[in-house]
Amino acid sequence: MSAASVAPPFSSILFDLDGTIVDSAPGITSSLAHTYEALGMPVPTPAELLRWVGPPILDSFRDLAGLNEAESARALEVYRKHYVSTGVFDAVVYPGVREILAAIHDAGIPLSLATSKPELPARLILDHFELSQYFTEFTGASEDESRSAKKDVVLEALRRLRVAGADLSNPIMVGDRHHDVEGAHERGIPTFFVTWGYGSPAEQAGAVGVAETPRELAALLGLEASAAA
Repeated sequence: MSAASVAPPFSSILFDLDGTIVDSAPGITSSLAHTYEALGMPVPTPAELLRWVGPPILDSFRDLAGLNEAESARALEVYRKHYVSTGVFDAVVYPGVREILAAIHDAGIPLSLATSKPELPARLILDHFELSQYFTEFTGASEDESRSAKKDVVLEALRRLRVAGADLSNPIMVGDRHHDVEGAHERGIPTFFVTWGYGSPAEQAGAVGVAETPRELAALLGLEASAAA
């Protein structure tokens, strides 16, 4: 699909969660700090911990903390226990994003979550903020993290949408990290990049559109301008 052909109306839409729908960094970074402390490791700075938000967490335990497979499994166990019990709701919905999700739903466009966060905490967040009603499907990492790479999450989201009878002739991904852009591209899906999340400007490479505000994203998606603040 060429950039020139990427235009509404979109037949289905995939949305990342962390950094795209919600600012979940406070809960994630506090749980990471707890994990480092529990493992007897020096706690990185808050800025360094922000690098963890978005990518698959097992990859980050390996790439950012330098842990081996067994150590990463133990760290994941510590992290999840703290995050689900303490950090999962330490988040806020980005202003204007709720209105976009509602406009997508009202337009009858199938919408799937596509996050590298496991599905249980992802659903807890969407339920807590009363956003679940806008989604056709909820796709995230599997509990054992065997499906956590964004390309695999996107593939599963597309499969579920297809089973639900969605039209996949002109889909679009919305995300804030290069993992979203690259993972969707591997499945033949273009991406709109949002700048209010955790990605750097360099991570926009490969995106077919960039939105600095929810209003700009609404325009890219072909929604009514009033859909977002």
